[in-house]
Amino acid sequence: MKKYGRYHEMVRIVREWLGKPGVVRDERGISLVESLIAVAILGGVVITFVLALSTGSLAVRESDQEVVAQSLARTQLEYTKGYTYDPEATTYPTVDTPAGYAISVSVTSVPDTDTDIQKVTATISREGEEILIVEDYKVNR
Repeated sequence: MKKYGRYHEMVRIVREWLGKPGVVRDERGISLVESLIAVAILGGVVITFVLALSTGSLAVRESDQEVVAQSLARTQLEYTKGYTYDPEATTYPTVDTPAGYAISVSVTSVPDTDTDIQKVTATISREGEEILIVEDYKVNR
């Protein structure tokens, strides 16, 4: 029998303990350490999945808010353009809004032009926070 050095003897002992080939061990299932590692890996995967869903949900919410705001602004400006022209107006009536949204309309005259052109600004806000400001012109026709 060949004599091993101290390092090789430690490697042999560790391999025997880990159950590497060449050593017969009676294994009847998985150990506690293996179980804990599997649970930790599974937990990491689940947390990553939940965070991805949460981020996706926030992105969809922001997108929906932007679409609603743009639609409200477009509708308000078309409604204002179709409303009877008033050269003295500082605002025009607003369209109905979904819950949580508000529209404010301001009208200013355009400097250095005739009095038949107005600059209309529609501000869309949600829960008190301005989210979109759109400007257009109204002409007396």
